[in-house]
Amino acid sequence: MDKFNKYKVKADQETAKKKAEVEERERKIKERREKEQKQLEEQVKREALEPKIKELTDEEAAEMMEQQKQKGSTKEVATVATKEVDTTKKEEEEEDPQDAGKLKPNAGNGCDLPNYRWTQTLSDIEVRIPLPKAGLRSRDLTVDIQKNHLKVGVKNQLPAIVDDHLLHDVKIEESTWLIEDKQTVLITLEKVNKMEWWNRLVVSDPEINTKKINPEPSKLSDLDGETRGLVEKMMYDQRQKEMGLPTSEEQKKQDMMKK
Repeated sequence: MDKFNKYKVKADQETAKKKAEVEERERKIKERREKEQKQLEEQVKREALEPKIKELTDEEAAEMMEQQKQKGSTKEVATVATKEVDTTKKEEEEEDPQDAGKLKPNAGNGCDLPNYRWTQTLSDIEVRIPLPKAGLRSRDLTVDIQKNHLKVGVKNQLPAIVDDHLLHDVKIEESTWLIEDKQTVLITLEKVNKMEWWNRLVVSDPEINTKKINPEPSKLSDLDGETRGLVEKMMYDQRQKEMGLPTSEEQKKQDMMKK
């Protein structure tokens, strides 16, 4: 009993510390979701306030008619627009042979699979796994998040729902899980490399085509210093390529050669 009491205090302290860390992570996730929801609601309100139809004055109407005459008939404009759409479709159909057979990403830039659904941003991944049966609690589940491995299942029940190596490393201390709406296990994995899209969650998953990922626009001011610098560099290099000019790395090599 002396030994038990001695280590019980330490164990209780560690348990309380871990519980506080989990609560803090859950609080951050909740705050982030509330912020995103608030931004979405504000955007909807702004769009609702914008007039759907704009009335023109006689002068503006006359000016518009003159512009349409200069550009040509409405039929010609429609023909050009149709050709542009057909060209876009043709470009989409001409896929890289290396991407043949790859799945198209879902709306969250991840993949919908029979046992679970995963989505991603550049910084993290969310995995939603429906519970095998109603009424299961956290103590009934086994959720083991390792640096490069994920295992999820019901205790004393085989096989596990997920038990495989992750495609890339994650930060264990920043990754969390909880039961959402009493029917889904929600796992949030924090990526180590925040400048890379995953083409699958675990190595046995089917591969998605990361070229078709449609990232949500975000403000540079929302990013941390290091990530912001990398994004600005990528944007600069992209503009240079479009103009046929050397990228930052190519410019450095040219400068070294001159010296």
